[in-house]
Amino acid sequence: MIGSVVNLLLVGLKAVAGVAGHSAAMVSDAVHSLSDFVTDIIVLVFVRVSARPQDEDHDYGHGKYETLATLLIGLALAAAAIGIVVSGAVKFAHWLQGDSIPAPGKLALWAALVSIVSKEILFQYTRIKGRKLDSKALEANAWHHRSDALSSIGSAIGIGGAILLGSRWTVLDPLASIVVGAMLVKVAWDLLGPSFGELSDSSLPTEVENEMLEIISSVPGVEDPHNLRTRRIGNRIAAEVHIRLDGSQSLEHAHEKATEVERRFRDRFGEQSHIIVHMEPFNRPSR
Repeated sequence: MIGSVVNLLLVGLKAVAGVAGHSAAMVSDAVHSLSDFVTDIIVLVFVRVSARPQDEDHDYGHGKYETLATLLIGLALAAAAIGIVVSGAVKFAHWLQGDSIPAPGKLALWAALVSIVSKEILFQYTRIKGRKLDSKALEANAWHHRSDALSSIGSAIGIGGAILLGSRWTVLDPLASIVVGAMLVKVAWDLLGPSFGELSDSSLPTEVENEMLEIISSVPGVEDPHNLRTRRIGNRIAAEVHIRLDGSQSLEHAHEKATEVERRFRDRFGEQSHIIVHMEPFNRPSR
């Protein structure tokens, strides 16, 4: 809610400053803030849905909705970034053909400076909350705020250069918007990759899986953990694993060992993590 209010105010400020100040970079920045506002709404809706407990239709809960929110944030940012690059490129092409570019006004420069400060504060606040709540969507939205701060820095450089260096350098304004757009494309790509991976049930990193095997092997009497399968369900981790236990022990004792594996797993990866343990017997050699 805090992020959406700040972004809505910045959309109005940047739009007025960009139009009144004849700044393509600031208009592009306003579009970016608008995409930030849209993603704030996406986060509010989808994270609320993802927090719902499991029900008859969703045995594993609703965590994938948060991943979907992160994907939509990345797509929104990519669309805004491409639009910014195209708009700046068109203006630059017209300048190469001899068209003049109006010098931006100081109002646009002040709007850029206000945006830099407010969005950097918002980035730090949202990232802290995202880590505290273990929310990938909220952390993704934090980086969306940071990308807006970076775009405002690019806009401030372009606008300031165009103002201070004179009419021959007004081309710096659309060039700054192109650079800003390219930076945002990179940020969007970094968000989309993991989201596609989670939605397609890609495995967790090798180092995380190795840590899981070490935790499982640390339980006395448990041997040869294998067939480990992992994935993410929103901000939760899910795993399946086969273990070998002494086949001569009672079912009750074997169940206690499997329960201890589950306990240690959840101690490390959170109470909401999900693990299925399949037990296989082996016979110890007689002496």
